[in-house]
Amino acid sequence: MVSLLFISSGLFLGWSLGANDAANLFGTAVSTKMVRFTTAAIIISVFVIIGAVVSGSGTTETLGTLGAVNTMPGAFTVALAAGLTVYLMTNYELPVSTTQSIVGAIIGWNIFSGYSTELGVLSKIVGTWVFSPILSALFAMLFFKLAQYIVNNYSLHLFKIDMYTRLGLILVGAFGAYSLGANNIANVMGVFTQTSTLEGIKIGFITLSDTQVLFLLGGISISVGVFTYSKRVMTTVGKSIFKISPVASLIVVLSSSTVLFIFASEGLRSILLSLGLPPLPLVPVSGSQAVVGAVMGIGLAKGGRNVNYKLLGKIGLGWILTPLMALIIAYIALFFMQNVFMHQVYL
Repeated sequence: MVSLLFISSGLFLGWSLGANDAANLFGTAVSTKMVRFTTAAIIISVFVIIGAVVSGSGTTETLGTLGAVNTMPGAFTVALAAGLTVYLMTNYELPVSTTQSIVGAIIGWNIFSGYSTELGVLSKIVGTWVFSPILSALFAMLFFKLAQYIVNNYSLHLFKIDMYTRLGLILVGAFGAYSLGANNIANVMGVFTQTSTLEGIKIGFITLSDTQVLFLLGGISISVGVFTYSKRVMTTVGKSIFKISPVASLIVVLSSSTVLFIFASEGLRSILLSLGLPPLPLVPVSGSQAVVGAVMGIGLAKGGRNVNYKLLGKIGLGWILTPLMALIIAYIALFFMQNVFMHQVYL
């Protein structure tokens, strides 16, 4: 019971992620009315839970090396600070990064506790904050050109184009939700893996470890966030940055989902290593950043016209402020947790 009380802040952070990052997987699809919000929310909920439980360990390990929060009160406070940061940013309808908020909060714990921050791990994570939206934009431009070639060289009836687009949005949205669960569950529950006292459970023929039980609870909290508070951010990403067609919205979802997948796939990492190629790091990346990068890629592929650069600058400012705000909130909250509420936040 005590463990459930302490991980409540992680559940709040999961709710915030569902309201923000997870919603962006279908933001463009819902805003162009190709997929209903309820349909999108159900698909996200199912596949984000599967991705979290089945494939969430890789990025969690990476995040744990950044700062090993070693008490439950400390983990509670770190997750709460990150969740509050995302909630505040979401109120301003900004698609901020849950990854940035939890990283900032962990660094705040490192500073408060006197532990050193693994700069090598931090540099990898921060590098993805720059690289992931750029990579997503490149994927979007490539897929957009491919779609243009198919439309221009194959005579497809408008009804078929519409049908294929709707089906494609659902399929890539499910793929993206799975990737998001695998990649970003570390943000939600990663700080609790070393201190949780939850036990594994058996559901029919399926056995879940104690860590997977944490991931299951985190996935459920993400789903609740999608259903209760995600429409506002969907509108911001889907309509305000750049007005796109239904086909372009499919490209946005596919591009951002691909980026999330490649930074979460242990299988892809193993293949690259077996070929003697440098592997991509298994780090939690921002679904919001990937979506915004993909939307920008579509805009650039169309010549850069009608891009709302003012809003884009506002979103970029949010990305800079998020980790700083989370660090400050975490440090202050840790001080109160230890000195006012008398809970040991580090060993």
